[in-house]
Amino acid sequence: MGLLKSTTAALFLLALALPSAAEEVKTIKSHGLSLAGPLKYGPDFKHLDYVNPDAPKGGDIKLSAVGGFDNLNPYISKGQAANGLGLTFETLLTQPADDQSAEYGLVAESVEVAEDLSFAIFNMRPEARFHDGMPMTADDVIFSLQAVKEKGTPLFRYYYADVESAEKLDDHRVKFHFSGPPNRELPQIVGQLLPILSKKYFETHNFEETTLTPILGSGPYRVKDFEANRYITYERVPDYWGANLPINIGRNNFDTIRYDFYRDTAVLLEAFKAGEYDYRSENSAKNWATGYDFPAVKAGLVILEEIPNERSAGMQGYAFNLRREKFQNPALREALIYAFDFEWLNRNIFYDQYSRTNSFFENSVMAATGEPTEEELEILEPYRNQLPPRVFGPAYQAPVTDGSGQDRTPLRTAKKILADAGYEVENGKLIDPTTGKPLTIEFLMYDPNSLRITGPLIKNLKKLGIEASSRVVDTAQYTERLRNYDFDITTSGFGQSISPGNEQREFWGSAAGKRPGSRNIMGIDNPVVDALIENLIAAPTYEDLIPAVRALDRVLTWNFYVIPQFHASYDRVAYWNKFGHTDVNPAQGPDILSWWIDPVKEQELQEGLKTLRQKQ
Repeated sequence: MGLLKSTTAALFLLALALPSAAEEVKTIKSHGLSLAGPLKYGPDFKHLDYVNPDAPKGGDIKLSAVGGFDNLNPYISKGQAANGLGLTFETLLTQPADDQSAEYGLVAESVEVAEDLSFAIFNMRPEARFHDGMPMTADDVIFSLQAVKEKGTPLFRYYYADVESAEKLDDHRVKFHFSGPPNRELPQIVGQLLPILSKKYFETHNFEETTLTPILGSGPYRVKDFEANRYITYERVPDYWGANLPINIGRNNFDTIRYDFYRDTAVLLEAFKAGEYDYRSENSAKNWATGYDFPAVKAGLVILEEIPNERSAGMQGYAFNLRREKFQNPALREALIYAFDFEWLNRNIFYDQYSRTNSFFENSVMAATGEPTEEELEILEPYRNQLPPRVFGPAYQAPVTDGSGQDRTPLRTAKKILADAGYEVENGKLIDPTTGKPLTIEFLMYDPNSLRITGPLIKNLKKLGIEASSRVVDTAQYTERLRNYDFDITTSGFGQSISPGNEQREFWGSAAGKRPGSRNIMGIDNPVVDALIENLIAAPTYEDLIPAVRALDRVLTWNFYVIPQFHASYDRVAYWNKFGHTDVNPAQGPDILSWWIDPVKEQELQEGLKTLRQKQ
């Protein structure tokens, strides 16, 4: 894509523009980076807009998690890591919940980015400390990059594939060298995603092995106590080095944060009603509509809120495992989409709370709509002979039924697609033309509540002659089977940022799909998709990125890699009424770490509970 001109410094929209005399290539220096639009907060900001800078510290919050854990190192593939471990580690930059394309200095007080995007220099705060009091230095950053890139989860290898090396300029100044074509996202990737680990600590500890010994961290919290597979409690670090940074003022207010682990999602709501934990993000439309009619809600002891957000919805869908020969045929994948009756589900099970998803970048400017633009066609044209013709027409739209549950049109369409592709029905069984055997499909899931959504789909598949079934396994087995791609179809979500980039390699890239544990669970192995991913990563400006992502979206949707499901543009949260929070809703959704315990409300809650028990 060539070098960025000086006028494209707005690409990063850095607050300051200071050339570095020490470097041959000019750099732009700032307290933060942004991929889309100017930084919301200037270099002298005092605190985030959605926090209460005078929020009281203290009190405890109890949260829930599904499954269990046997590992306190969240950066390796082995074992099941405990929830909340990110609270104990810091990064060079961090993203607030109300500036979704931006990152601001955390361990790094400033960053210098080369105008040609060949390197970035992070200037670390000398006061940054690990929990043992030792300073965080460039040596720790360099060690961390090497550790996660060589021995961490595969995700890191993909994110940092174009991070060639890290160089120590002095104890608190580290330079990352980038390879490959110019990539405007890389400075933010190394800034936000790289956990800074203690080099000294891992001289006597094995980074690659699972551990139930808490790892030395540097964040606002540290592990207080735990019992594997049952609970873990984090305590606020009283002398946390970053407590008074503007990005942290008004946050990290709880003395302790505890996660209790539940094996079965079915008991989670009942545990919340019983007061076993304090805050719940509700992902079931049925629960939200019918499950919260209990005395504590009526008495005002539990608060229900629908909080709007501006997040990209991305894609949630039934993901096909293309590693299975039966799903190699796109006609079969398309036909199965017609068996999913979203309109009936939304009316009868979801209480009309959802919208149908039609894009892998749903609810964002990146979603393909209508006919391709000239810019999109220019990107797609070189691959015309390798793409379905429909890619060059109107954007994909999922089939629509009348919502009655009796609409036969979609299944007729599915039958025609299958017949045209050579599938025949013999003795009520759909025969796979490749194998000559009846087609069977299993849906893998860990949440029994998913059965009510998958059940109607399975019923429709049987009408097509497909022997379909569902299998519910525990979370540990589910994780292991996904890691090794041992499934036919499973539900998966692919969240997207406002500025898609390197993570697309991990979602859809051919190389990712060939190694265990990647996010490309479908096993997409498509050279055009690979080329379009590299094209969007190399987009020199945000304006160039939009058609690049839309072109990729058209190819993903018209290849029918998933059965698209649904999304909502708000968060449903329920909590026991002891918290305070401002009326400002961050664009990315609730930031629970900016909430606090309100002593008056907590006292009223205890009194209310006492009264409620007496009435019962």
